[in-house]
Amino acid sequence: MPPMRFAIDIAPLGELSDPRASMRLADAAERSGWDGLSIWDSLGLSMGTAAADPFVTLAAVAARSERLRLITSIVAVARRRPQLVVQAAACLDLVSDGRLILGVGAGEDRPDFEAFGEPHDRSVRIARMDESLEIIDAGLRGRELDHSGEHLVAVGARLGPRPAQRPRPPMWLGALRPAGVRKAARWDGWIAVAMSEDGSTMSMTPDDLAGQVSIALDERQTLGMAGDPFDVAVLGVAGRDGASVAGFSDAGATWWLESLSPMRGSVDELEAVVLAGPPRSG
Repeated sequence: MPPMRFAIDIAPLGELSDPRASMRLADAAERSGWDGLSIWDSLGLSMGTAAADPFVTLAAVAARSERLRLITSIVAVARRRPQLVVQAAACLDLVSDGRLILGVGAGEDRPDFEAFGEPHDRSVRIARMDESLEIIDAGLRGRELDHSGEHLVAVGARLGPRPAQRPRPPMWLGALRPAGVRKAARWDGWIAVAMSEDGSTMSMTPDDLAGQVSIALDERQTLGMAGDPFDVAVLGVAGRDGASVAGFSDAGATWWLESLSPMRGSVDELEAVVLAGPPRSG
């Protein structure tokens, strides 16, 4: 089994909504042995605050770093135009020399949808996500788009520029339920959120993760993809509620995304966490 890799995961809300805060934390991560930086896609409305755009922020991080993988965790594709996601992701992959990992999902925060007249109904969000992923996958591969669905249409267009990674950057799907994990198995990875909604406690144990990983691997076996690389990224706080990074690694995780949010502390306090380095032991 390959060694686990470590990223800082930034909730770009409140004080962290200034992209320069993420740039500062990226500088610390690059110096301290972290492997990547991931960032949420939120408008901040559910928390009554502002939020930084993930693509713009990661482009700034790309310019300030040389080796950090740049991870979206996750792009809420149910409320974004897929053609614009293709355009932004391809450009970000190019300016970072192929360091993008495109984490995607349906999106959850109700106000981010309803404030702009977008439907928040779960079935609609999932359907829009499924259609969007088909378009994003094809667009990043440089294929001419041919999609006419219930919610989205993309016909006769070929998008550019092409990303640096071929056939496209890795796509990880964020999911919590078994059906979503099976859906994630069709892509290049799965993002598992192991934190409670308010970020105060861990909501997943290594045993929980192992059960879900088994579902994903069984699905990949059925799809004939068992031999292809598949990442499992766990978003949590090392040591909180006894959370053992080694335990999650043994359960099948390949990435640990260390959660950094304004609820955890100031930018100064979060920078100190980053400078302490990845939780490679324990």
